[in-house]
Amino acid sequence: HVELVESGGGLVQTGDSLRLSCLASVGTLSDYGLGWFRQAPGKERELVAALSWIGSTTEYADSVKGRFAISRDDRKNALYLQMNSLKTEDAGVYYCAAASPRGYRDYDVPELSEYAYWGEGTQVAVSS
Repeated sequence: HVELVESGGGLVQTGDSLRLSCLASVGTLSDYGLGWFRQAPGKERELVAALSWIGSTTEYADSVKGRFAISRDDRKNALYLQMNSLKTEDAGVYYCAAASPRGYRDYDVPELSEYAYWGEGTQVAVSS
C-alpha cells in the first residue's frame, strides 16, 4: 500500500520550467512502478512519463519527449517530473501513480492497467 501526495504545480508562461514532486506518505516508492499522468479539461487522462520498478527504464509520451524527465530519489522517497519548455497544451491536472510489485520484468514500465494507487493531483496552468 502506498499513499501519494503531489506538489509543485502552478501558473507559468510558455517556455518556463516546473518540477513536480510526489511524496509517499505511506509506503516505499522504490517498491513500485511509477508514472505521471495528466488530464486537461474535457480530455481523458493520459500517461506522460513512466519509470520501471527498478528505475532502469523510462518512457514518455511523444508530446513531451525531450522536454520532460521523470526521476526518483530513494533517499527522499520521492518521484519527480521535471518539465521544461512548457507549452499551453501541457496544462492540466498532473497525477502521480504507482503500480504494485509484479514479481517479473521489473525492468519494464507498468502497463496502464497496473497503476493502482493515485495521488490527488496538482494543477499546472500555462499562459501564452
